[in-house]
Amino acid sequence: MKCIATWLLGLGFASVAFGQAAVIPVGTPLNIFDNQKTVVVKTTKGSVEITRVMTTAGKNGGSLQPLVPVPGVHPVGEIEILEALSDRNSLVVDMRDANDRVKGTIPGSVGIPYTEVASRLNELGCQKSGALWNCTAAKKVFAFCNGPVCPQSPMAIRAMTRDGFPADKIYYYRGGMLDWDALGLTMVKDEF
Repeated sequence: MKCIATWLLGLGFASVAFGQAAVIPVGTPLNIFDNQKTVVVKTTKGSVEITRVMTTAGKNGGSLQPLVPVPGVHPVGEIEILEALSDRNSLVVDMRDANDRVKGTIPGSVGIPYTEVASRLNELGCQKSGALWNCTAAKKVFAFCNGPVCPQSPMAIRAMTRDGFPADKIYYYRGGMLDWDALGLTMVKDEF
């Protein structure tokens, strides 16, 4: 019984840590950065403590992600994503787990989970040369996950560039599904 409780507790922490759609009660204090829940700023009226709490619009409780997760990566918004969907030299890649993708994703996007993308660079236009990837003919990749606090696509981007994918061919949509949904843009469900 103790092993099951430990396993369940670990599963719960893993869900929050990796940005899964865990159920977090509204009002729950959340990290702003890794393990940091507050930022104090000085104003003309004195110090103000900035905090972050779960809202009804929140998809997960991760930490804020940088706009550029790896030097050379291009941050993009919805207009660039819409343009990329009709560009044959680009792929819009949903890097979330399949469990999140089936609940709703950007129409025309391709699902490659963040834990698999480094081993599936061939699907992005790279070729394997022995132990290394040759990505000179790679497509432009427009990567997204759950939104500004989701670490999945930044983790995947770091793995891609580590394994030879050129950073300047990666376009990071940090807003992800949180912003896409908030803007009322069309989503498709049950995509694998």
